[in-house]
Amino acid sequence: MKSPRYFIYRAEFVRERLSARENMLGKCLQICFRVPYHRCRSYRFLCRRTVFDLQRRCQVTMANILEEPLHFPTSGRTAKNRFLKAALSERLAQWDSLKSSSNGVPTERLINTYDKWGHGGWGIILTGNAIVDANHLEGAGNMIIEKSADSPWRREAFKKLANAAKSDGALVMVQLSHGGRQTPIAINEHPFSASDVRLTGGAMGANFGQPIPLTTEQIKTEVVEKFAYAAKFCADVGFDGVELHAAHGYLLSQFLSPTTNKRTDEYGGSVENRMRIIGEVYEAIRKLVPKDFVIGIKLNSAEFQKDGLSTPDAATISVGLEKLGFDFIELSGGTYERFEWRHLRESTVHREAYFIEFSEAIVKNLHKIIVYLTGGFRTTRGMCDAIEKGATNGIGIGRPSTQEPDLAAKLTQGKTIAAVKTLIHPDDFTLALYAYQTQMGQMGNEPFSGDVCKGIMDLSDKQTVEKYTAVLKKYMQDWGERMMKGEPMRGVCEF
Repeated sequence: MKSPRYFIYRAEFVRERLSARENMLGKCLQICFRVPYHRCRSYRFLCRRTVFDLQRRCQVTMANILEEPLHFPTSGRTAKNRFLKAALSERLAQWDSLKSSSNGVPTERLINTYDKWGHGGWGIILTGNAIVDANHLEGAGNMIIEKSADSPWRREAFKKLANAAKSDGALVMVQLSHGGRQTPIAINEHPFSASDVRLTGGAMGANFGQPIPLTTEQIKTEVVEKFAYAAKFCADVGFDGVELHAAHGYLLSQFLSPTTNKRTDEYGGSVENRMRIIGEVYEAIRKLVPKDFVIGIKLNSAEFQKDGLSTPDAATISVGLEKLGFDFIELSGGTYERFEWRHLRESTVHREAYFIEFSEAIVKNLHKIIVYLTGGFRTTRGMCDAIEKGATNGIGIGRPSTQEPDLAAKLTQGKTIAAVKTLIHPDDFTLALYAYQTQMGQMGNEPFSGDVCKGIMDLSDKQTVEKYTAVLKKYMQDWGERMMKGEPMRGVCEF
């Protein structure tokens, strides 16, 4: 029998139109064998058995693309495949009271959660928000890494989490963050920020206080030194690297964005000035950690609001990050005021990745830094298409990883070509947020025992989604009353 390539190149001589299924196969062939799509759309010499055989081969070829390792330029480390389990806010760490010294310690439940991902075939596993200042949490139940809270107990818990997540060879990294003005008012009435621009609107059920602009001295002591300490802590307890959270409206992105940075000193104004704090954080970390410690950053590709961070600005910042020596950039988008990690245009829906058009404009100026694109990927076709077109090197996956903690393994091994399609609308951010947090809680209910999906609610089941929505409604009502009394929201909706 002739090779698959033979049949593809015969296609230009034939006019017979394929069925919908075979037409989709033609798209797969385009990705696998780098043949122009119009030459793959029709051919008549393929019997059904041959079509099936080619479909299987294409599935394997796409899996091979996703299985390719990625090498980080500064640290010299290598991720075993292109998949990054993106950071998700678990809120499963210890929380006793507002000023408790035990807050932010990884619990057994949280360690169990990472044990499941650790058996999931990921190239990189990122933790959710680990906060570098206990007074500036994203939410109660965040992990906390701060010098004033250091203890052997805390270090041992973080060490257990790192070891659990490394079960099948992933590089495990901590996402370091600082809430800035996005710190709930129940935790801090006057949080630090780049300027005094208050976040309004009660985003995600929380209210926020009037921020206080950091002085130049406080930028050093309250931000740079805290990030550096936290990164050194992570290296000491066995993590492979850190990711600085400079997206989604957190403190570092508050410096980057013109909407929240109104400073007139060396940290405001031009793009170069607005990213100065990130350069200082990077240099401070690099002085304290081993050479092979990975340092990455999460960056908005755009903010989708008037006078917000633009894609040209993001492109300029990305070039600067590459010059500094960052190993990777994870591109995403949006803020608490505009939840734009969602579909914006029909072309974006077709191409799956929410921010792919912005990514394409950014990566063309980069040469060696690794780029991950997160948001919207669901199928091997969409993932491979983005890689083939040069929009990204790696694939970041967030919410689907809580439905299927082993999704990366399934995709790289060719066991499936897509994530499970849930019945939660992609633009229903609030329901999706609480649902994936519930799933993470379910992941942590018991240690790994062979099936990473055991005990996780199935969001592709209509009855399950309806029952969960009813439970969540009551949960939100209860917490609404408690938050009115000044209690910070914590934990997950149990189901």
